Amino acid sequence: MKSNFKKTALLLTGILAGGKLFAQTPDSTKVQQQSDYVQPFSPHAFRTWSIGLNGGLLTPYTIFGMKQQDFKSPHEQFGYSGYIKDQILPSFGIQADYLGGKVGGGVTPFDQANGTYSSFSTKINYAVDLVGNFTFANISWRHEQGFIQPYLTLGGGLINYTASYTGPNGTTNTGGKTHDYYIPVGLGLKLNVARGVNIDLGYQVNFVNADDFDGVVTGPTSDRFSYAHAGLEFALGSSRKPQLATHNPVASMRHEYLMDEQKLQTQVDQQRAANQQLQSQLNATNQTLAKLTTDSDGDGVPDAYDKCPNTPAGTQVDGAGCPLPVNKPDVKVYVTKEDQQVVNEAVKNLEFDFGKSTIREHSDESLNKLAQLMVAKKFHLKLAGYTDNVGSVAANLKLSRARAEAVKTYLATQGVDSSLIQAEGYGKANPIASNATDAGRQINRRVEFTLF
Repeated sequence: MKSNFKKTALLLTGILAGGKLFAQTPDSTKVQQQSDYVQPFSPHAFRTWSIGLNGGLLTPYTIFGMKQQDFKSPHEQFGYSGYIKDQILPSFGIQADYLGGKVGGGVTPFDQANGTYSSFSTKINYAVDLVGNFTFANISWRHEQGFIQPYLTLGGGLINYTASYTGPNGTTNTGGKTHDYYIPVGLGLKLNVARGVNIDLGYQVNFVNADDFDGVVTGPTSDRFSYAHAGLEFALGSSRKPQLATHNPVASMRHEYLMDEQKLQTQVDQQRAANQQLQSQLNATNQTLAKLTTDSDGDGVPDAYDKCPNTPAGTQVDGAGCPLPVNKPDVKVYVTKEDQQVVNEAVKNLEFDFGKSTIREHSDESLNKLAQLMVAKKFHLKLAGYTDNVGSVAANLKLSRARAEAVKTYLATQGVDSSLIQAEGYGKANPIASNATDAGRQINRRVEFTLF
């Protein structure tokens, strides 16, 4: 009995050691793991059906010992089995098994009136059962496909057997075929060696619902026998689909999350590139605007309109940037109501393009009348540009000054002495209406005229 216990222990140790050895080489399946990705909750994406063929040892000795068995000395015999399985979930499948072979043993533990039995041999004509297969350790964040699948099986079935036993005089007595129910309980490991191919290493204890499995009816307990086996499992269906029993749904969800994260990062990078392009366009626009407003000689006329560049500092110039005649007598004039009306009309009709300092054409007529008045009466004019509160302080200040300068430049082109015009920009300061509405912001975008 001790030797049989050692054999079983060595068999289980070999199974576990082999599994541990293979488990330490996950890199060999790295490419396969990448190709076995399946989008979570995708229907019909897996191979669920599989078949298996096994061979191994049948013996009345089990991990529960031989103490209550009718024969104390187990004789190992060859057994064979096969199954077909439908994997319903990654961790659970339903499996139909077939088992055949012989179970033998010797040495009777008791004497009966008709003698002492020395050995028995039972042929399993067939044993068929339906079991639940519970797979463990294939749910992990680290591996998309587990290389090792430990499993447990539990179910019930029908066994048909013919038992024979040897009596004290060496004669063999053979009974008829007997069938009864039995309960198979098993455990094992499956090792993935190829896509859809697994090595199956297992151990199964079968509890027979009868005490005559060994041909002898005695004692309070039913007979039982074990089956230690090894074999291959083959997944059925398209080889392009992964096997559900080896698939890790948790890792697929992680992979899905990482793909979504990568897509989001790509969108962020694309948006950043678009922002950089917009910034480049804005810089180019600012450079163009700077060229239109730059006054290198400081005579009040931008370089783009200055026909007499490099005018000495302090020289009075006309609207074209050219020096004015000197020693002109001062003429004292007064601002009348009619003069103020011209100014008011110019202010009323003055409009600019949105976000720009370009004066719209319908403002020209009023500005021309103002220019004629200033040329005729030598009036001084102060221009104060304002904006609404949309945009930064620096941008609004720059835009308000550019608009005031645009009015000054326009009047100068109509013959007004630019030295008589003072242009200033105040940005979004001193609003005269609420900036909370479009109408209010429209009113605040203005250039105020002060004639003196």
